Amino acid sequence: MRPEKKILFTVLLVTLVSGCATTTSSKRHISDSSEVKPPSHLDSIPENSEAPSVKSEENLIQLVGISYEEAPPAPVENEDLITPLSSLEQIALDHNPRLVGLYHEYQAAVSRSHHIDKLPDPKIGASVFGNPIETASGSQQANLGISQTIPWLERLNAEQQKACFEAFAIRAEYRAERLRVLSGVRVGWYRLYVLDRQIESTLANQELLQSLIDVANARISTGQASQGDVLLGTLELSQLEERLLTYRKQKHTVAAEINRLLARPAETSIEVPNSIDVKISPLSSQEIHQTALSHQPEIEAARLRTQATRWGIDVARLQRRPEVMFSANYLITDDNRPPSGIVNVGEDPWSVGMQVSVPLWREKYDSIRNEAGWKHQAAQRSVQEISDRYDALILDLVTEAQRAAETAKLYESTILPQARQTLSADQTSYSNGAVEFDRVIRDYRSVLMLELEYQKAIGDLATANARLEAAAGQELFQQ
Repeated sequence: MRPEKKILFTVLLVTLVSGCATTTSSKRHISDSSEVKPPSHLDSIPENSEAPSVKSEENLIQLVGISYEEAPPAPVENEDLITPLSSLEQIALDHNPRLVGLYHEYQAAVSRSHHIDKLPDPKIGASVFGNPIETASGSQQANLGISQTIPWLERLNAEQQKACFEAFAIRAEYRAERLRVLSGVRVGWYRLYVLDRQIESTLANQELLQSLIDVANARISTGQASQGDVLLGTLELSQLEERLLTYRKQKHTVAAEINRLLARPAETSIEVPNSIDVKISPLSSQEIHQTALSHQPEIEAARLRTQATRWGIDVARLQRRPEVMFSANYLITDDNRPPSGIVNVGEDPWSVGMQVSVPLWREKYDSIRNEAGWKHQAAQRSVQEISDRYDALILDLVTEAQRAAETAKLYESTILPQARQTLSADQTSYSNGAVEFDRVIRDYRSVLMLELEYQKAIGDLATANARLEAAAGQELFQQ
């Protein structure tokens, strides 16, 4: 073999080996990249944007306005106590692990849409003959070859469109999870408010009960009451203490659940205000359901999944189309033959070729097409199922909100004032010896239970409102 041919062949082999090593190193570098921040501004993406064309989809990252190279969020550790609901919501949007995971899935789907329609990598190969092929022009020492496979281009386009819809579906799932997280934080925050108010009412009734016990002791000293009155009051006081322990335990549990959504330590304390402004939506359940059909990200995600499976049918149909592979070969030939007038001694032959895949197995491609068709039908049914589920959920939440609002209004305007007035009158009568102590205790129990139920009705209304907004997919109440 001529020296220059040996050098050329050696350089090609070294290039192949070093290229493989470089590719491996690059993949490792990408996989070790730092985490990215799930952007709360992802909601600025148009909710009902249509699938872009193949060319416009290449700018999907620019459309979203974010990049996977953004810096990761700072961890939440030993933060000062944040009590406003809006601050807790923002922490959840920035640090909730599920939102972070969905954002990563979305970025992966976007990246996939960039490469799914590209041609396969060309292949370069080299062969060294142990026993050279002897020809009239010389001994053929080695063979260099390159090949390029070209799939059916229409199928690549369908696969890219399918990937675009799948990326948009994950984006919608991110927004749906965002609504669920916000709803979870709000519901927990309202539960903390109710528990605080119930603890407050219980403590106030403890003081009231203690004053009744003091009156009973004073009447015993004058011989106007029996020791049983004091024992009955003490028993009620013990039951109040047990109730307080239960409320405080529930408060720790609810706070831990909120902190889980915020990715904070479970023992982080959360304080709530002494009052909240709760309204009832003027919209009917049908109007809210129509809003959900347009704005609920979970319904949008199901529709996008349906579009993706529709493109999947095209991908399956085009699997039958053949693939073409072009190849070129170059054979390195030694000049170890005497000069000849018939052949050029030492001349390196070359060749070009083409191969076409032959899709013979009909059952195989029929099964691929059937699989894609069944997936599309299942995706279509899921859209209707999700829509019906939200219809029932919204009706239930609207009914619950109306019930809670009417209950709270009834307690506040009628039942509680009457119960407190009855208790006050019987307290005065007991001091004068006109009624028995157990009647006063019954009045006291009634006031306590009504106060607790009133606070619960307020919390039920606020909770129903929070879940209604999550179901509708947008704000229903003026903040």
